[in-house]
Amino acid sequence: MNTQTTTTDQLVSDLKNVMTDAEALLKATSAQTGDRIQEVRAHAEQSLRDAKARLGEVEEQALRRAREMADATQEYVRDNPWRSVGVAAGVGLLLGMLISRR
Repeated sequence: MNTQTTTTDQLVSDLKNVMTDAEALLKATSAQTGDRIQEVRAHAEQSLRDAKARLGEVEEQALRRAREMADATQEYVRDNPWRSVGVAAGVGLLLGMLISRR
């Protein structure tokens, strides 16, 4: 997994946690009254709905890109089986050498 994917996964996880906390905060303050509080709650609820929608879009795009990359890799391996075996053997050899040095 590359660094960008890891960072994106962490960002999605953090955003989910923030949304969960925001929902809990909104529920905890539901008994509070007053025009300003209601206005702030309405704004927060709308922001939360928008964030959830955007998060769903980001997850969908990430899954689509991952499927496209997997399909492209699978097609490459089918078109170039011996080259793929050679690359895998070379990577395995390098990893073996690195591990044996320790």
